Amino acid sequence: MQRRRLLGGAVAGAALAAATAAPAHAKPKRRVKTGVEVLAEDGFAELAGQRVGVISNPTGVLPDLTHEVDLMHGSGKVDVAAVFGPEHGFRGVSQAGEGEDFFLDAKTGLPVYNAYNDMDRMAEVFAETGIETVVFDIQDVGSRFYTYIWTMYLALEAAGRLGLRFVVLDRPNPVSGAAASGPVLHPEHATFVGLKPIAQRHGMTVGELASLFNGEFTAEPADLTVVRMEGWKPRSYFEETGLPWIAPSPNMPTVDTAVAYPGTCLFEATALSEGRGTTKPFELLGAPGIDHVWAESIGGLAGARVREAYFSPWFSKWQGSVCGGVELQVTDRSEFDPIRTALAMIVAQRRAFPEYGWRSQDQTSFWLDKLTGNQAVRLAIEAGADAEDLPGLWAEELDAFSEQRESYLLYRRTAQ
Repeated sequence: MQRRRLLGGAVAGAALAAATAAPAHAKPKRRVKTGVEVLAEDGFAELAGQRVGVISNPTGVLPDLTHEVDLMHGSGKVDVAAVFGPEHGFRGVSQAGEGEDFFLDAKTGLPVYNAYNDMDRMAEVFAETGIETVVFDIQDVGSRFYTYIWTMYLALEAAGRLGLRFVVLDRPNPVSGAAASGPVLHPEHATFVGLKPIAQRHGMTVGELASLFNGEFTAEPADLTVVRMEGWKPRSYFEETGLPWIAPSPNMPTVDTAVAYPGTCLFEATALSEGRGTTKPFELLGAPGIDHVWAESIGGLAGARVREAYFSPWFSKWQGSVCGGVELQVTDRSEFDPIRTALAMIVAQRRAFPEYGWRSQDQTSFWLDKLTGNQAVRLAIEAGADAEDLPGLWAEELDAFSEQRESYLLYRRTAQ
């Protein structure tokens, strides 16, 4: 089994006192301490004497919103040689499916490289920059098709091949890490929205995922260190952490968005708008010509409800067109299953408005197969299956994944 170090516990350090102090008007409250805070309070000792490359984006902040790259670079204690930006870029200026070209960061002067969807280039750039340690710190949202975890996986692979250290600064799973749910990816459907067989809602932190990836999927395991959080409860949602929410990507503005996303992102695989270009991405869903009939046909949803809604996206699918459809509202997160809910909505939509079908490439490569990680879900829906019958398609594989992930969980899960 690969060598794995887990750092937790805080060493009081004056270097971070000002950076993490709560505003004078704020009421004291218990909150989660992220991996970067633990690292900084120890004076960045874990990175001392090493040439470091940092993979991050706008979410890599401390509680006072100082970015970790700015703090590391300005501290004089970390030799930051390069920065790597995932999808949307290091400073977050790019839209979905886009990275950033190379540039020199205006604030720090550091070189910033694109680390999005470049499987062949990762190891080459690491070697070119002469880094000895790769640091990863990005806020994930808990879904297999959110690409940051696959940037982490490719970087971990590259680090293993080159003999580099890999340090993950852990952050909360914002939509609860209590359990995994949904289909498990089949290898033949691997893309950058899912490279390895994990569940659609994996229920893990990035640190736990890195441990799983390193132990199960890398050809040459890296020298991995996970700097653990303090005070995180896996059954909690992000609002309970006391941490500031920074939108992890342009279309992930709120925690409510992230709660719906593991399911309603499946509407990317349909001809309907998934709400990109509106103020409620992944909560507003629809297309021109759809009306009240869809909302009325969905029926009861556990922990959620829908309303008839109309909207006009200002970019992405159906840009500038008036779309009819629904707004999804989660009423009880403890009862809400985003994947089952979204599939129930898709089944109802296809029956009420069958003219809106799947997105595909030449009718051979279906987006739904990439997002669910298999073709069984799509074929069952096409064959007329009811929504309640679909979870049986992945139950056995989900049980196997849930068992596999157990040995890589770094935070104790409590029973229901």
